[in-house]
Amino acid sequence: MSWSLRMEHSPASVPAALPYYVAFSQLLGLTVVAVTGAWLGLYRGGIAWESSLQFNVHPLCMVIGMIFLQGDALLVYRVFRREAKRTTKILHGLLHVFAFIIALVGLVAVFDYHKKKGYADLYSLHSWCGILVFVLYFVQWLVGFSFFLFPGASFSLRSRYRPQHIFFGATIFLFSVGTALLGLKEALLFKLGSKYSTFEPEGVLANVLGLLLVCFGVVVLYILAQADWKRPSQAEEQALSMDFKTLTEGDSPSPQ
Repeated sequence: MSWSLRMEHSPASVPAALPYYVAFSQLLGLTVVAVTGAWLGLYRGGIAWESSLQFNVHPLCMVIGMIFLQGDALLVYRVFRREAKRTTKILHGLLHVFAFIIALVGLVAVFDYHKKKGYADLYSLHSWCGILVFVLYFVQWLVGFSFFLFPGASFSLRSRYRPQHIFFGATIFLFSVGTALLGLKEALLFKLGSKYSTFEPEGVLANVLGLLLVCFGVVVLYILAQADWKRPSQAEEQALSMDFKTLTEGDSPSPQ
């Protein structure tokens, strides 16, 4: 009993392997952003808004926003384990806001570029998937804000929606990685054509970028899938949960 009481009042311990996986995910994510920049700089002429290089704003913004920042937002509850729940929620929401804004800039860039060049919009599988995942991402953020940051949602409603929010968050992230891979291959085929099969240096670098995208996505999802790595409930959260159970089910709080 005394050991149990000590465990209940001790600070939440960090799983031994978690920091290493999180650090590895950040290394992968930053490498993805860096390799994307290198690919655009070395083989696509760089980035500019008022020129033919405007298109290159699109892949860079999408990788930063919909891949790297979105993945980091999902990891907030694994990294910040002892902070107040509301603080963690706000950080989680803000990272998603930054990701959304950066991705929006990427969308505006590609549509504006197509308009200036007279190119058709929304005809490829990549563009269909991209619009779908962007809309789903926006809806997910709005619903999450309404349930978890807006004060009007009840505790029971939040509890019932939380599993769906977690599931769709991971699904949208996975969908984002897949859409990025479609866009990467589309860009290569448009420029290289049949030369893609001759191991052109740009094609090799882009293939490496694709593998890095997959690795980043896998590591993030692996961290999220480990039940032992979930953020433990703080004392005040457990008290609120017990109070709600007492009011709704008539149970009286008792030591476990």
